Amino acid sequence: MSLGLGSAERGVLGTRGARERCRGRRPGQPGEHEKELDQEFELETDTLFGGLKKDATDFEWSFWMEWGKQWLVWLLLGHMVVSQIATLLARKHRPWILMLYGMWACWRVLGTPGLAMVVLHTTISFCVAQFRSQLLSWLCSLLLLSTLRLQGVEEVKRRWYKTENEYYLLHFTLTVRCLYYTSFSLELCWRRPPAAWTSCSFPWTLAYVFYYPVFHNGPVLSFPEFIAQMQQQERDSLKASLCVLALGLGRLLFWWWLAELMAHLMYMHAFYSSIPLLGTVSCWTLGNRGSHQQWALAQVLFFLRESTGAFGVTSSAHAPGWTHSAALPRCSFTGEYFDVGLHNFLIRYVYIPVGGSRRGLLGTLFSTAMTFAFVSYWHGGYDYLWCWAALNWLGVTVENGVRRLVETPCIRDSLVSRILAPVLRDSWPWVTLSVLGFLYCYSHVGIAWAQTYAMD
Repeated sequence: MSLGLGSAERGVLGTRGARERCRGRRPGQPGEHEKELDQEFELETDTLFGGLKKDATDFEWSFWMEWGKQWLVWLLLGHMVVSQIATLLARKHRPWILMLYGMWACWRVLGTPGLAMVVLHTTISFCVAQFRSQLLSWLCSLLLLSTLRLQGVEEVKRRWYKTENEYYLLHFTLTVRCLYYTSFSLELCWRRPPAAWTSCSFPWTLAYVFYYPVFHNGPVLSFPEFIAQMQQQERDSLKASLCVLALGLGRLLFWWWLAELMAHLMYMHAFYSSIPLLGTVSCWTLGNRGSHQQWALAQVLFFLRESTGAFGVTSSAHAPGWTHSAALPRCSFTGEYFDVGLHNFLIRYVYIPVGGSRRGLLGTLFSTAMTFAFVSYWHGGYDYLWCWAALNWLGVTVENGVRRLVETPCIRDSLVSRILAPVLRDSWPWVTLSVLGFLYCYSHVGIAWAQTYAMD
């Protein structure tokens, strides 16, 4: 989950939503390609960076910025205040106080129908989980997720609100909540006997689902991690909480400023939405990392800054800090480090239960395919998402196959001997010594890197 929700609707609606919000804005003095982009997308005039025009075609960034200014930031600040007061005055009842606050915040933003929908989905999932069947729990979660895409249900939910943004906020919230009540249901199915788990009650389900810092957009936090985090917060002092909060807000403001600066200077989303401009640019410029423009890399880095900002808000509101599963995205685009919560959810609840690597090569291929299939279905189940899943599954399969092949003793020894032979024979002494020195340094960097992630 990049951001906890990477819904496909964001890409589909990005251009349209930006155009609707930008109607009537007066264009400024265009620079290189700015005139064409301004005519097509109507760039926003913004005074934040000295009058530079802003690219507002990224639906995800504009959507959450708009909601953040209206409600979400203030509700997250309220959560922090309520959390600290509950810790000081009613520590034993803190989970239930936060649950009530989360339900109230949901009602303030999504109204009575939105609150009722979240409670209804949670109640249905909890009732099905009482059968202690993983298959039934998964079928229930997938069916509830599929109801979000029924045209009749969508039309009814749209009539509850005055604006499209309110409907989309409910849609995103229900999509993320699906992962949460699925986590609770599966954890309940795995507990034997159930009486040994005192937290398996409906109030704890509501406390988990309505935990507000992760309510609308994640990141994903499994139920055992939520319980552990609640216990950890009970042991933390107010001074420690405030120190972590100040540090988190400082990092958040920096990444928000950087993302806004990129939106004002680079226009990468508008550029990629403009077919005429894309046709004039070479593939080397679009995708090559050595190019001075690096358009593809710029868009990916902007997405990283978006996720860092969104998760930073959550992490600050959750003070005194996240467990590893909710850590801020690192400069890596593997799920293990980029969206840690979603990665752990997929491994714990999809990949391993289906079989994982315990059932040989075919079992590994099937488990990986099911993981990518769930990600595609959760994001919307569109045709291009299934293509994305198939290509990624194929890429991971080829990568793992080549790695296993190279790791076999005969292939590895053959490659090492063939590589070392030219180096030692034809490049002695300076190239040989330089290569050996670099390899020695890189090996120690790799060891230190692995130890750092192990400690995290």
